[in-house]
Amino acid sequence: MPQLSEACAVLTAAGSGSRLGCELPKALVSLSGRPLVWWAARGLRAGGVGMIVVTAPASSIEDFRAALADIEDVLVVTGSDRSRQASVALGLAALGHRDADAVVLVHDAARPLTPPEVSARVIDAVRSGAGAVIPVLPVTDTLKTVDASGLVTGTPRRADMVAVQTPQGFRWDVLTRAHEAGASRSADEAVAATDDAGLVEAVGGSVQTVTGDERSLKVTRPLDLALAQLLAAEEPSA
Repeated sequence: MPQLSEACAVLTAAGSGSRLGCELPKALVSLSGRPLVWWAARGLRAGGVGMIVVTAPASSIEDFRAALADIEDVLVVTGSDRSRQASVALGLAALGHRDADAVVLVHDAARPLTPPEVSARVIDAVRSGAGAVIPVLPVTDTLKTVDASGLVTGTPRRADMVAVQTPQGFRWDVLTRAHEAGASRSADEAVAATDDAGLVEAVGGSVQTVTGDERSLKVTRPLDLALAQLLAAEEPSA
């Protein structure tokens, strides 16, 4: 049997820390003594990922390299200040050419505590034949659709809704084609695709789901960071 090549990943980390009340990039905010981006990269590596490209703010490249110095096969490149989609495209370019059926993950440094098992489930699903895979959790809140004036226009069935997490996984050819198509769309159309799976959906691709994890919370506001600190205290930090 041929040996499976390692998955690779783009780890997006170009966001600001403004909503956390921090002046430094969000991915460099400390979590139990290590920056968010370190935790996220370590989780990817433990989940079966080889090469990781981190897209970081241009002004902090050296800080990111120092933060990730003890994790092997990590390349830090400048991300885009235009959009997440543009940053991921730069990360894909830095990964270089891959075989069409190679597995590539796209993860957010803002989800630092995603368990390795989630990455492994995503990778396994792609290797089993899925072109695009996302980890999800059931929605527990009641959801409403509203119009521009704030009036409720509908109540979707909660059973039909899921909350989407990262890392999202793809066959290399599926993701790169979706990004190429996305780059040719108008700004309004691009906004409609808020994640990489959305780009695949926009070109008619199918997206499979696997089970996510509550620990894969997204650190956006101070309360998120406080919860992540509690969870990180239970994790080995070295």
